[in-house]
Amino acid sequence: MAGCYVNGEKEILLEFTESFTDLSEDEFFKYLEIAKKALSGTLGSNLLDLEFDRGQEADERQRFLLTLKSSKLKNPDLLRRFYEQVIAQYDNPGNYLILVFHDIYDVITRAKDRAKLDESEEVYEYIICAICPVELSKPGLGYREEENRIGLRERDWVVGLPEIGFLYPSFRNRGSDVNALLYYIKNGKEIHPTFVEQALGCQTKRTAYEEKQTFQEIVQDAFGAQSDQADAAFVALQRNLNGLIEVEERGESPLTTSEVSGLLEDVEMPQEVREQIERDYQQTFGDALPAAGHLLDRKLAEEGMRRAQTMELQSQIVSLQQQLQQTQAEGALPDRILQLVPSERRGQVRTQILDGQRYLLIPLADGETMAADGAAQAEQAPASDDRVPWD
Repeated sequence: MAGCYVNGEKEILLEFTESFTDLSEDEFFKYLEIAKKALSGTLGSNLLDLEFDRGQEADERQRFLLTLKSSKLKNPDLLRRFYEQVIAQYDNPGNYLILVFHDIYDVITRAKDRAKLDESEEVYEYIICAICPVELSKPGLGYREEENRIGLRERDWVVGLPEIGFLYPSFRNRGSDVNALLYYIKNGKEIHPTFVEQALGCQTKRTAYEEKQTFQEIVQDAFGAQSDQADAAFVALQRNLNGLIEVEERGESPLTTSEVSGLLEDVEMPQEVREQIERDYQQTFGDALPAAGHLLDRKLAEEGMRRAQTMELQSQIVSLQQQLQQTQAEGALPDRILQLVPSERRGQVRTQILDGQRYLLIPLADGETMAADGAAQAEQAPASDDRVPWD
């Protein structure tokens, strides 16, 4: 392991080289924690598999990393040159520590059933670089043992976990790939493109966070000043994207332009806006299409589902209201029927479903019948509730 401590003015304050076997147990595990952190995270978010760019400068950067790895960190001049490259291209206003680890790993052969075998198939030699912030500890009170009292504790400089780092060469298909490296960023948002291109000689790549932000900007730009419509459309688009990923398990697969068109089909927007989104998506991402899962915001997708359910309920309510109005209209008594009923009785006439059959009901007093011309006739007849179906 080798290291270089740099202050905020980009001045080297300390250079050192240590062997892990000479470290105390506590130091050993602290340094190991930093090295492991530089390999942690999610591929596409915190970890990016970067290819070296084409050109003379990129070729020189690649050859230099190969030479640095082969030196096993025992060449002070190579280390100093590497530190200077990092310092020149890494934009950080504070103090930081550059750590470089060298290791050799015997790649174990695996049988078809994935069981481990004893024979080593390949020796993988690699370096890990981790750039860690160094900050003053927070002020506070503490026990001052020499004075046997509680007082202001002394502040000191503390090494934090890495902000960025890389593994070279990349480990692919259980072997070494000298044409690529695995790049680490702590927050998954700021890739430090100048450092990637100038210090490492690699092609920059959007993180999953940057891809999602770019995708949202494409939708918003297509709507122009209609920001409310753009937000509503993006939420609906997230709902459809979530459905595509869940049904077809397309989380890690590139989202094609034709699939974007499919996601837009049931989203309410003008046709020209839909066409612009499709066109800008293809022009912006080109051949480096993002994985479908990188564009998904699960919170917005859930919000889209809630909005869709609310709209469906509202549609059902409107439909039921229309059906009720139609039923009421169909159930209204025609004028030709009411004309057969004496005016003083018309308010009592109604229809009703009895035994599955619809009837016209006209209340009659005891001993009263209804003639065909609608005139009430008093006859000495027993009370009756005879019911005649109304066609």
